Order: sequence, then C-alpha cells, then structure tokens
Amino acid sequence: MTAITILFENHAGWRKGLIGYHGFSALIEHNGYRVLVDTGTDGKVLLNNMQELGVNPDSIDALFLTHGHYDHTGGMAELLKARSEPLDVYAHPEIFARRIALTPKRREIGIPFTREELESLGAVFHLSERPQEFLPGFISSGEVERKTWDRAVGYLVKNGREVRDPVKDDIALILDLGEEIAVITGCGHSGILNIAGHAVRLTGKPIRALIGGFHLRGANEGLLRDAVEGLKKLNVKALYAGHCTGIDEYAYLKANLENVEPLFVGRVIKV
Repeated sequence: MTAITILFENHAGWRKGLIGYHGFSALIEHNGYRVLVDTGTDGKVLLNNMQELGVNPDSIDALFLTHGHYDHTGGMAELLKARSEPLDVYAHPEIFARRIALTPKRREIGIPFTREELESLGAVFHLSERPQEFLPGFISSGEVERKTWDRAVGYLVKNGREVRDPVKDDIALILDLGEEIAVITGCGHSGILNIAGHAVRLTGKPIRALIGGFHLRGANEGLLRDAVEGLKKLNVKALYAGHCTGIDEYAYLKANLENVEPLFVGRVIKV
C-alpha cells in the first residue's frame, strides 16, 4: 500500500501538537522508499510536525522539489541539519532563479538559500528538465506541456530587469501504482489540467489520485468551470486539494465534483 502523509499545509488536523502554516510538504511511502515532496516554508514547523507524526529525518531516501518558491523550499536547511547523511534532491534546473513578487509589496519569493549553502549542509542536487524515474515507481514529470491555461505568478530578475516568471520549473511527482498513477503537485503553477494531462500522456495510465495545491485561488468562474469539466474528462478518481487551491475555490470544486477532499497536516492518504 502506498501512503502519502501531509507534513506541512495551511491547515492542521485535529491532532494535538501539529502546526498549520502556509506552505506544503508531503511524505510519500512507496515501493519500500520514503520520498519527501517539498519542505514547506519554515524548517522548525516542518521538524515539529515530523516529530509529532513519528517521521525521522534520516529515514528519508530523497527529496523532490516541485518548484523554487519559498513556501515549498524554506524548510530545506533545517531538514538537512537534522540529518546525519547527505540527501539526494531531485528538481528542475531553474529552481534557483531569483524570483520576486510586486504585490502587496516587493519581496523575494524564491528559495531562501543559495545552492552552495544547501550543498554544504548535505544536499546532493540532481537537476533535469526531462521526465525521469529516479527511484522505482517514482517519476518526475519533467517540464509540463502547457496546452491550456497555467497559473504562473511573480517575476524573475534578469540583468537587473523584472520579467514575468513562467515558473517553468513547476513539475509534479508521479507514482506508478501499476495499472494507475497518483500525481502530487506542489502549487500547480503549470495549470492543474496541464499537469494531469501530461502525467496521463507520459505514463499511458489513468489517475487514481491527484494530490496537492491546485492554485485556483482567485480564479474566475469560467476557469473554475473549465477545471471541473477537464478533471471529469480526465476521469481522475480522487482529488485531494489544499494549500493554494483557495477556500472558496475548494468549495466550488466540492459543489461540482463528487470526489474532492481537503488536505491538512496529519492526513494520511492511502492509494
């Protein structure tokens, strides 16, 4: 049985000691391996929730980063410090791009550490824009083909200028379950329909579960209707939406689909 345990999310469950905080991280236990997807915003919160849920930092075999935003990478340094061995990190080559947001004020939103800092703490980076199976049954989507709308945000700083960030490094983790797949997104900046469709085309298998942030917060009703119809056409069996999905937007999905459930710290999803 494959298990996905939510370690970092905007909301905590009903278990004493767990902390909800803006960001995302999930522990995937599959085929005898433990892979952490993202590290949330704050390392102390991540380590607290790991301890409360009985997850030893040294038990993690690899770290998979969905993209280079602070709320998915901010816990990396503390995680690495808590380990006694180096950690393989799989991600896209552009995760260390300098990123900023201009609203509500100008601020840095990229990875809050340099590559050199993280390597000095034991990170061993494996960066590729192409799909790859990096452990048995663990597949990086590689860059997601964008056939419809995406949800890119923010700006890149290039040669002192600000240019819109396409968030090309937004990738997803695909779990091969045999006849089906499970897909874990971080924020869904590539567009949740693009991610789901890409995973199906890449593997030739239907999606049993789509889990993570769908980045629908602030989406208009037309886009939400499109998301509902697209997910129906893809025949996704189960949707577990959290983080940047948005509360009102989650309610819209829940009202129009029969297979939507929320994410929270401490939730265990078995597929």
